[in-house]
Amino acid sequence: MFNLSTPFLVPPFQFNAKIPQNPNSRFNNPCQLKPASNNICKSECRTERGLEFQTGDTFFRHESATGRDLGVLAASLYKKSKGELRVLDALCGCGIRSLRYLVGAEADFVWANDANDEYRRIISENLSRVVQRGLDDERRWTVTHFDANRVMAECYLQREYFDFIDVDSFGSDSSFLRSAMNALKLDGLLYVTCTDGYTSGGHRPCQSLAAYGAYVRPMPYSNEVGLRMLIGGAVREASVLGYRVTPLFSYYSYHGPVFRVMLQLNRGKLVDHRHYGFIGYCHSCGSSQAFSWDELGHMSCPCSDSKVSKSLVVSGPLWTGPLHNAAYVTQMLNLAEQWGWVGNVNGDELEKLLKQMVDESDPKLSFGYIKLDEVASRAKINSPPLRIMMSAMHQEGYVASRSHISPNVIKTNCPMAVCMRIAKKLQNSCTGE
Repeated sequence: MFNLSTPFLVPPFQFNAKIPQNPNSRFNNPCQLKPASNNICKSECRTERGLEFQTGDTFFRHESATGRDLGVLAASLYKKSKGELRVLDALCGCGIRSLRYLVGAEADFVWANDANDEYRRIISENLSRVVQRGLDDERRWTVTHFDANRVMAECYLQREYFDFIDVDSFGSDSSFLRSAMNALKLDGLLYVTCTDGYTSGGHRPCQSLAAYGAYVRPMPYSNEVGLRMLIGGAVREASVLGYRVTPLFSYYSYHGPVFRVMLQLNRGKLVDHRHYGFIGYCHSCGSSQAFSWDELGHMSCPCSDSKVSKSLVVSGPLWTGPLHNAAYVTQMLNLAEQWGWVGNVNGDELEKLLKQMVDESDPKLSFGYIKLDEVASRAKINSPPLRIMMSAMHQEGYVASRSHISPNVIKTNCPMAVCMRIAKKLQNSCTGE
């Protein structure tokens, strides 16, 4: 067996730590720990979900707490379902995610890795505040400082797989996707990140093509496109490896911005290729539509009478299927209620988010959303109240829901032309015309 403790992988100071083993595997830690530095970091004490921790000089955003809540809920559901949970936090920062997986999700073992070895003291102190390290096979956690891809590649080579891998990367770095999938158990969960809103907004199409294999152009629902770009890139990487990934939930947050997606990995190719294709938006009529691979070279908008139109912009290939699994998000909501995270003043935002995700999961809803300001501008009227507009859509037999991505938009299968008609009718009824 390839020995991961070969000289080129060992730091100057060795710490012979063992990682808890799979029943059929014996694995010596590939990433030996460096002794703690005597430098004391500037530290700020924070509390999240009842857990105290220090941030030190690490990069930390308290606005990301909701994304951490979602990750812990998903990890806990996995533990309850499988009876075991081994987590790899590949870019752990100050270690708050690792700490929450240990305590909140009751992980059997968490590997906290961050390439910056100056963070070792703060990470170790945060984890040891609540969970003792333990010895050898009883060890609950370990801290290492190596490139994330290197760690995951070595895990794959030693056939040491994880149930849950959290890759909280920066920018549009998609290089972690394939190595993370290789280190993940089948049916395991992969929590991935993108923070490049400029690229998802269609302003750097060559960058999105290089990172996610998608040529993205500006569209009015660019933040949703960012989630679909990330999922699409994961779909492509999984397909290369002979796997398929399914999004369990997708989360956008304005700070950063941050695009986070929870994916489940299984063996086999993508079952339904209609969910991996192209998205078109017509600036002339405001309509959106999906295009399959077979339609390449024949893309047009109905408003142009099947002729090539400069008003039609196309992005892809992207994930065009559901962003969430309604049944799974409902389980997350039920668990959050059991934990007291929702149903009170402090849990309003999380409860609202999860319920909106369930509504967004309606299979009749297509990709994208319609901005009420755009409807009003095209109809040359004042913008109608969102709730009244949605009610009118429902009365005419269309599906409509709020979007967790933006407050004044509607996800619907109602065409833009019908939206304009409904909005005009609502204004006329208000003015008595």
